[in-house]
Amino acid sequence: MAPPATKADIQDDEELSDEQYNALKALKEEHRRAEIAHEIASHRRFASYYEMRRDRLKSISKFWPTALSNHKELEMALQHRDDILAFSHLTDFWVERSEKDPRIYTLEFHFSENPFFSSPVLKKEYKYEPSPPDDTASVPSTDIGEDGVSEAMIALDWDADVKPQKYQISWKSDSKNLTKLYPRKVEADDPTDVLEYGSFFNFFELQEDPANLGSILENDLFPDAIEYFLGKGTNNRDAMDEDSQDEDDSADDNSDAEEIDLERPKKKVKQA
Repeated sequence: MAPPATKADIQDDEELSDEQYNALKALKEEHRRAEIAHEIASHRRFASYYEMRRDRLKSISKFWPTALSNHKELEMALQHRDDILAFSHLTDFWVERSEKDPRIYTLEFHFSENPFFSSPVLKKEYKYEPSPPDDTASVPSTDIGEDGVSEAMIALDWDADVKPQKYQISWKSDSKNLTKLYPRKVEADDPTDVLEYGSFFNFFELQEDPANLGSILENDLFPDAIEYFLGKGTNNRDAMDEDSQDEDDSADDNSDAEEIDLERPKKKVKQA
């Protein structure tokens, strides 16, 4: 979510009068408000569809494990065999949205009985925790306008105001604790520098989400789940493989062309 427009954002080389600047600032803020209203209305409009889809998908075996493994970035996050085995027990994936602001959400992973943990549902909550204002007069209003948007919604800065939360998994034993077997490894001097992501389940038990998996799951996999199940998603795993093959084929073609050039016979020089 972008911060409110400043004079530096609007004013470039040309000097603007205060009246012109204020007019442009108001237009940018109205545009931003309209974007937020559209996004929130879209989330609420799709809610009943996702409920209906959720019910119908129950009859399709391994729907969510298949959809998830067909997403190239999520498939890469499932790098360990035990992760893949655990996720084969995934029966449902759901995005629970906040009633106050549906852009705030909790990811819910529902599992059947499995050898690794007894928790039937694993969650990753992205909690709205805005920084306290310098003075109470600057606290944005939570009153909803006619367009479905409040000042607090407009003021929301995802990076600053939304914090991922930890979720403790009930592992059946230490020998089945995948976060202990495959821990996330970071640079000692810089915890944000990830050396090894380890098990996918570190996503739940650690607060940080350095691979941005939450956004990928919420914004890409969940709405386009059927496309990913069918192997036709925008970030489909097979599409990445095909791109790599195309690059290899192109490199081979160029190599062949170079070999042909090298093997081309030299022209004979006429004798004087």
